[in-house]
Parts: sequence; C-alpha cells; structure tokens
Amino acid sequence: MNVLIIEDEKPAARRLSRLLSELQIEVSTMLHSVEDSIAWFQDNPHPDLIFLDIQLSDGLSFEIFDAIEVKSAIIFTTAYDEYALQAFKLNSIDYLLKPIDEEELESAVKKYQNFKPENQRIPIDFNDIKNLLINPLEREYKKRFTAKVGQHLKIINADDVECFYSENKGTYAATSDGRNYLLDTTLEQLEEELEPQTFFRVSRKFYVNINHIGDIISYSNSRLQIKLNRFNEHDIVVSRERVRDFKLWLE
Repeated sequence: MNVLIIEDEKPAARRLSRLLSELQIEVSTMLHSVEDSIAWFQDNPHPDLIFLDIQLSDGLSFEIFDAIEVKSAIIFTTAYDEYALQAFKLNSIDYLLKPIDEEELESAVKKYQNFKPENQRIPIDFNDIKNLLINPLEREYKKRFTAKVGQHLKIINADDVECFYSENKGTYAATSDGRNYLLDTTLEQLEEELEPQTFFRVSRKFYVNINHIGDIISYSNSRLQIKLNRFNEHDIVVSRERVRDFKLWLE
C-alpha cells in the first residue's frame, strides 16, 4: 500500500507515520502545505491512500483538489466536531478526529482495506464537504443542565459554566459563582452537546468556556496553562496535541 500524509504540523505527521508503522504500513511521503502538495502530485503517481489534514498552513487542503484530480482514497484527519462531518459518511469517506486514537486509526485503515477492491477509487464530492465545513449545519446546543443538590434539582445555565471537568469517575460543572456541581453525564457526551465556539476540550479532563478565561500562560513542553476567572481547584493545561487547535479556536 502506497500511503501519503498531508499534514502541516510536522510532529503530528511524524506521530501518525509512527502509528501507521506499528500497523505494518509504511508512509512513502509526508507533505506539509497546499503548494508543496500540488507540485508533488504533478510529478508523482497518486498513492493508494492519503491521510489529509483539512487546515494547512497556506490554506484549506481542498485547494489541492481544485488544481489536481485526485485518484486516491482519503482519510481525513481533523479537529472539526463530528456533527459537521456528515457529508464524509455520505461520500463513503472515513475521518479521524484529533488527537488521533490508535484504535480508531486501525479501524479506519481496515475500513479502507475492506471497502473497495485494489485500485478502485472511492468517490468524493469535495464541494459538498467543503461547503458543509465552511457553513456548518445549524443545530441546537444545550443551554442549561441540571444537577441534583440534596432533594432539589439545580438548573445551571451553560453560559455560567467556567469549565466542565472529570474527577473520580464523575463529571462536574464549575460555575462562575464558585460552585461545583456533579452532573449525570460524561465529557464524551458533552462533546455532542456543547457549542463548539464557546467550549473547547483542552485535555481529556477539561472543557473550558472561552468567556471565562482570565489568562493564558506558556507552560512546559510547548503547552499552555489556562487561568479561569474563579475556578482554581486544579491546574488546567492544554495538552500538547491540542495547542495548535486551541490557538485556532481562540481566533
């Protein structure tokens, strides 16, 4: 299998290449920009499979295929929320949400290997996908949550939540009045329910609300530390794999 990675973040590309190597799949080439990719496709045979990041340093990766007729199967690697990727399924495309999980990567590769016979192209409608990602589907997100406090139910407005966090197998909402409420949910379930322009999952443990960030500080190993306005019971550190996407989210 001839595999190409197009990913502008070189550490992420190297990590993906290493994970594929563990699956006995060797990557032939790694490219990091729209410009370099167009030039490469003009002079090289198309690979069997491309792992393609959507947001590259010099533009959206779709621009590559405005200039080149793609003849490869594609697995997208992206930080976009799952709800915005319905067109991928409609076009028989797989995708991996960053940071890439080893088991999900193996499942995506197996899906590609089983999906089509050798050398048969998987059809892709890039315009449908591009339009959906640039103009996401309108949807309703949760505006409030409930927590049991003694014999009472407390209504918590999402706007008042500084962060959601997990601790001791529980999920908590830390509010701007300094209270922490145990919720009957998980961070994984919240990922489908929180408005992505307001909330960002900075690590496996924390979701933060952009409207309650008081300060952002450089931290060790190229990470970032977040200081919220009231919540200070735990250090909130953006994991290294999410720093780039976090910075894009802030813009």
